[in-house]
Amino acid sequence: GAYIAVELDSDDVEVARTELSPAEMPVWVAEQERVDPPRWVIRSAREIAESEGWPAVTVRRLAAAVGVSQPILYRHFPGGREDIVGRVVVEGYAELAAAMDVPDDRGSTLPALVSAYLDFAREHPAVYEAMASARSSVVFAAEETPEELRRGFRMLELAVGGTDARDRAVRAELLWSTLHGLSQLDAHARLDAALEDDRTAAIVALFDRRS
Repeated sequence: GAYIAVELDSDDVEVARTELSPAEMPVWVAEQERVDPPRWVIRSAREIAESEGWPAVTVRRLAAAVGVSQPILYRHFPGGREDIVGRVVVEGYAELAAAMDVPDDRGSTLPALVSAYLDFAREHPAVYEAMASARSSVVFAAEETPEELRRGFRMLELAVGGTDARDRAVRAELLWSTLHGLSQLDAHARLDAALEDDRTAAIVALFDRRS
């Protein structure tokens, strides 16, 4: 007799039904399991977002892109799109931290950090958009905040310094807010490109405690 392969979404609602012969069933199962969705789904999400924007990133689109059924994708990302975007967010902050981890040749990390942050936001607009504002499963400023995010924030704290832990955190948040606002205005062509170096120098002067 034939087998019926039923595909369900994250709410266990049937989305597809396929009739398979006894010979086809093992092949179908193997095909569903053949891909490592986390790695390829995240890559596909980033590629689609960078070329078409985040509204184009859907579970259905990603499942088709990596060649697996939606239930297989939900098996790896139970929260669906929010979990996928969350992985992009964490990956993005890890890459940003790596980019900012370049000491300046003048003995201060602040100038290089400011430039690295703005360069990253400019070069990866869709990923940065997700990091800054997308709805995801990532929690900020809490005990459960991923280490990748904590590492980047510690780098901001070290760069700006402070009289104590609270002061460092406040100064780091202010620097982060300044860089984010600047990057967003730059992304929408609201700033004079000829003044970029002057803006960077002004930010450094504002937050460098040696000034």
